[in-house]
Amino acid sequence: MKMLITFTEGIPLTIIGAVFLILGFLTGGAHGHEALINTHIPFNLCWITAIICGLSPLYHAINRLIFSHGLKKISGSLLVSVAMIASVLTGEIFACGEVALIMAIGHILEDLTVAKAHKGIKEMINLSPSKAKILKNDKIIDIETEELKIGDVVRVLPGEAFPIDGVVEKGHTTVNESIMTGESLPVEKQIGDSVLAGTINMFGSVDIRVNKEYKDTSLQKLIKLVTEADEKKAPKEVILDRIASVLVPASFLLSIIAYFITKDIKVSVTLLVVFCPCALILATPTAIMAAIGQATKNRVMIKSGEALEALNTVDTMVFDKTGTITEGELSVSEVISFKEEHCEKCIIRFASACEENSEHPIAKAIVEYGQLGHIETTDFEMTPGKGVSVTLSGERIICGNQSYIEGFDIIISDDIKEKLKKYTDKVVVLVAKDNELVGMITLSDTIKPGVKETVEEIRKMNIEPILLTGDNENAGLHFASMVGIDKVKGNLLPEEKLNYIKQLQNEGKKVCMVGDGVNDAPSLKISDVGIGMGLKGSNIALDASDIAIMTDDISLIPYLKRLSKATINTINFGVALSLTINFVAIVLSFMKVLTPTTGALVHNGGSCLVILIAGFLYDRKFIDKKNEFATGNNCDMKKKVKSKRTCCCG
Repeated sequence: MKMLITFTEGIPLTIIGAVFLILGFLTGGAHGHEALINTHIPFNLCWITAIICGLSPLYHAINRLIFSHGLKKISGSLLVSVAMIASVLTGEIFACGEVALIMAIGHILEDLTVAKAHKGIKEMINLSPSKAKILKNDKIIDIETEELKIGDVVRVLPGEAFPIDGVVEKGHTTVNESIMTGESLPVEKQIGDSVLAGTINMFGSVDIRVNKEYKDTSLQKLIKLVTEADEKKAPKEVILDRIASVLVPASFLLSIIAYFITKDIKVSVTLLVVFCPCALILATPTAIMAAIGQATKNRVMIKSGEALEALNTVDTMVFDKTGTITEGELSVSEVISFKEEHCEKCIIRFASACEENSEHPIAKAIVEYGQLGHIETTDFEMTPGKGVSVTLSGERIICGNQSYIEGFDIIISDDIKEKLKKYTDKVVVLVAKDNELVGMITLSDTIKPGVKETVEEIRKMNIEPILLTGDNENAGLHFASMVGIDKVKGNLLPEEKLNYIKQLQNEGKKVCMVGDGVNDAPSLKISDVGIGMGLKGSNIALDASDIAIMTDDISLIPYLKRLSKATINTINFGVALSLTINFVAIVLSFMKVLTPTTGALVHNGGSCLVILIAGFLYDRKFIDKKNEFATGNNCDMKKKVKSKRTCCCG
């Protein structure tokens, strides 16, 4: 039975129902209405519409009456079903078919607005390799990742993802942990350091000892968090069902009163027909679909009407840092020379010469910043996770971290060591020439264009901005101060982010989460509204979000807030208009001006008017084209124009 109902609720059969209702009207199927087309059809064609479109509300009404409790037994479907049955009993088949058709159209529109794809969990599972290289008796054996046991030793090669949580037992490397922690900077790992499943081994080959069972790894816990958050975030009732507990008893009571006053059963049936909230059924989904179309023009994908409704009530907006308010890529921020004889361009030249043959993200950022082209060097040596050395024009150049530089017996003065303490939120590359420290280069993430203006605008909307990050708190405070965010929480794992959002919700806050990474997925799911950044964001984060901005333009968030408010206002106006039409129709029904057939036509007029008003949302202007940070087209602003640098050292 359920399969049959689902089939009748589809678009093809609804279109067929609409066609037969029109044909029924034209061939005299409307009671008291002369045929516009003379035919010899032996039955009323409106019956086909009534059966096709009427089965669904009838089924849902009966189902709610039997299996639901209390006021939940009363639904919009019950009111429509009573009106259809009353129409049939009085021979008003056209009125029955018309009410059923409007209900079917409303159901389809509602389904179209809430449809979601759920492929993100599968993609998340695929982040961890299905096989692992285990060391046994000095041999490497490939086994299923799920078969790994605590204590097993696993070899992970450069470029591979760690299959399971563990501790480095041999070797050292650099690991990209952004997928789990959101940390934009690569993390150096040596013997004794922990590694997480799903993170990427960037350089050195390492052996790790498994310290957790597969089901207890950080990645599996993340998958579980997303799944649980999805289950807890139950869909809201449609607007019709929210007021059905008032409409249904009122319509029954009014219909009974009308019969006792007029002694005319057709007046009672007319009241049931005109009282059916047909325009009300369409007010919400049509406005939402128009808003979704409006957003799509600005490269924003809104997955549900619930998200638009919830966004209007948001009073707290939580931002992830890396990839959301920052670019998520390292770039040179400072070049400092420690020697008068070497200018800053010299320091860049020395570093570029060292890093030219390295694939490390830090090396790439330095070479891109310098743009010096090929520099001839010899004796290239690299220690993964520490640094690089080369011979340039007969002189030994060394670039790397503090321990790497000190490993060459190069003295770092106390003044410089003190200065290094100020850069805990940045990557520092020390540069030495012929066993003497000559300078340093600092690198950090960079703020996206328009973020500061966006934060200012959401503040004006009485929304409190908060920054949550997996980076250290100093880095979070640094970037937050640059964009005007006062509240910052750092060093957060995915579960801690989720718990913080739950805490805000328990305090009565309506929370919107803005993020782009896999580690943001649970928080995006549990928030009242989740907004995913789509240009560089993970598919998993986009799937977990309610709204996806398919560009890097964070300034579209205030636009979404304005669109949400306009949509809710349009819905409210549509609801008010439909109730007004119903009230006028009720008065006219009492006066016997309307019959069930003409009452059904009034419904059609009201429904068309509501759809027309909702449609205006599609072409309304919500973005100030004069504002360069609010056009949705500012991606090119991030491109930096650099000229080739020359060096006074040649």
